[in-house]
Amino acid sequence: MAGIVFTNVRVFDGSGSAPFPSQVRVEGNRIAALAAPSAASLALAGDALYDCGGRTLMPGLVEAHAHLSWPSSVEKLVPGMALSPEELVLTTARNARILLDHGFTSAYSAGSLGKRVEVALREQIDSGGMPGPRLVASSIERTPPVAAEEQELSPGEVDPHGFGPDAVRAFVRSCAQMGARSVKFLLSGEDALQPGASQQLLYSEAEARAAGAEAAATGVWLAAHAQAAEAVKMALRNGFRVLYHCTYADDEALDMLEAAREHIFVAPAIGIIQATLDAVPPPHFDMTHMKQSAAEVRELQQRLVPELRRRGVRVLPGGDYGFPFNPNGRNARDLQLFVELFGYTPAQALHAATALGGALMGMPGELGMIAPGYLADLLIVDGDPTADVAILQDRQRLVGIMKDGAFHKAPLAMLRTPL
Repeated sequence: MAGIVFTNVRVFDGSGSAPFPSQVRVEGNRIAALAAPSAASLALAGDALYDCGGRTLMPGLVEAHAHLSWPSSVEKLVPGMALSPEELVLTTARNARILLDHGFTSAYSAGSLGKRVEVALREQIDSGGMPGPRLVASSIERTPPVAAEEQELSPGEVDPHGFGPDAVRAFVRSCAQMGARSVKFLLSGEDALQPGASQQLLYSEAEARAAGAEAAATGVWLAAHAQAAEAVKMALRNGFRVLYHCTYADDEALDMLEAAREHIFVAPAIGIIQATLDAVPPPHFDMTHMKQSAAEVRELQQRLVPELRRRGVRVLPGGDYGFPFNPNGRNARDLQLFVELFGYTPAQALHAATALGGALMGMPGELGMIAPGYLADLLIVDGDPTADVAILQDRQRLVGIMKDGAFHKAPLAMLRTPL
């Protein structure tokens, strides 16, 4: 089988170790071999050979909190969240391509504005019909009807789901039947939308238990917007796999997170917090209470995240991108914020966004690292992101982007005459 060989390259393999000089061979959609530069060439007759000129080869990034249907992107800012069905479909597809353009070869959805739009998008991506990351697709975020009406917590809410365990089971079952892999519940409110809402539980224990039981029966994963400590505990008691925020976790919640560390993931979503603090809104839009909430959340998360890491909990970047002041395409900023606010080294932040991301996607051992047998989701970076992780925010520094062994962005200037 003809392959692709990268030479004169420094490899960040996703483990968190320092980059090392290597040559790397890809066959089909997998990494076939690594070898020292001084070893015999990995190139065989018919291979395409790329001389990377000392650049960095690393795994593709994983977005742990994707909102592909949230409309704003670095290419087009959209002032609201309401889209016609046609605009929703096309915007979601556009944002998928934008994430891939910016080095995110995988994305784990944290909710959509439409019931099945991400499922249809994933089918198109997987069949080669359009560009986009590997996608764990979700449906709309589930909010109790009264909470959605009173607190406007879910812009994507399009019909009432009803209360009680039976209604929750029916919702999870319907998501599984339509092909969603992840189902997200807003277990608590959100202060940025209504002061004090973060401490309000939006579901009963019986409803959360029903969600967990139905998810186990239908084979889907559960994700939770969980700000309040009691929301975190509710999620952990009932089999939720991904917990977003966890801002107000108390000692008991921390102990429970630690006990479940082999089975769960946490994404604090620091990107939206910093973007809120940095935002300069138009005169007619008052963000005062949002900024006050964001300042509190950032301070709490600067204590929370190091403690979660100390306890061995897997924490991943993913910052709620898709709003006008936090657009899709800016996602790599989360890695810089992990360094600046949470005390990560660049290599540790990259490990979280690659190797831990592969585990989040349900593909440990084959996604998120550069090693024989792993999927060839790769970036060629002009520079060393382990020295300055912020360079990943510059798409011009991503001179090569490969997903599943095929180039989305080919570094044609590096191609040498095939053997």
